[in-house]
Amino acid sequence: MKFASFTAQGRAAWGLVQGDMVADLSGVFPDLKSALAADGLAFAASKAEGAPKLALSAITYLPVLPNPDKIFCIGLNYADHVKETGRSDSEYPAVFARFANTQTGHLGPLVLPRNSTQFDYEGELAIVIGRGGRHISRADSWSHIAGYACYDEGSVRDFQRHTHQFHPGKNFPQTGAFGPCLVTPDEVGDLAKLRLQTRVNGTVLQDALIEQMIFDIPRQIEYCSSFTRLEPGDVIVTGTPGGVGSRRTPPIWLKEGDVVEIEIDRVGLLRNTVVAES
Repeated sequence: MKFASFTAQGRAAWGLVQGDMVADLSGVFPDLKSALAADGLAFAASKAEGAPKLALSAITYLPVLPNPDKIFCIGLNYADHVKETGRSDSEYPAVFARFANTQTGHLGPLVLPRNSTQFDYEGELAIVIGRGGRHISRADSWSHIAGYACYDEGSVRDFQRHTHQFHPGKNFPQTGAFGPCLVTPDEVGDLAKLRLQTRVNGTVLQDALIEQMIFDIPRQIEYCSSFTRLEPGDVIVTGTPGGVGSRRTPPIWLKEGDVVEIEIDRVGLLRNTVVAES
């Protein structure tokens, strides 16, 4: 199943994607996060037949989870990216956080900050927590996942490098894209051989398989749940492969009008256009 969060006719909603239509399920649960908290995705989907239908062309996509309690991002999780940054290997995942207001949805604008000249792309797989918990074991981790989506973990590199703590460079408004849909695990299947690509204006700049992660998904869930309780609707953005713009010669910085696409087999295609901050 695929679920999208969106606005239509001046209100926020969510629903089950069916071909080029979406069944509005906001009359069953107010939003996707509420449905996850109630373990209610299957129940909500069972109500799709009688729900109002909208054409996907008539909606404005929101981030898959517009209101997550937490967004964790995993840094330095592909060997080629570790190598291109010149950093050393680590025994534990590198984890930092993003704010919910740093996100935009599929086809929404990626906002180039007016006080930066170093806006970079980072194509990643996002996982959405469906069942919360603390001290989740690797063996149990898969049962806590509600689904997957594409993520562009956009980075404002000059601010990221102001200090050793790069939190500011990861939290400019509308610099990260999340979408287009939450795709449930039964539809995605085995993640290992899925290909992740990042394209800017049609040129492939990142290309990797999910199995090339250093810290796999069970390890990420285990580690994040070791220091905080994961809640339904929390997001873990699992890391970017090599090929980021900042490490190219010369660097490739996103500019106004650029079209960024993140595509992951069986998960989806996330497309956004860069606009300058007004």
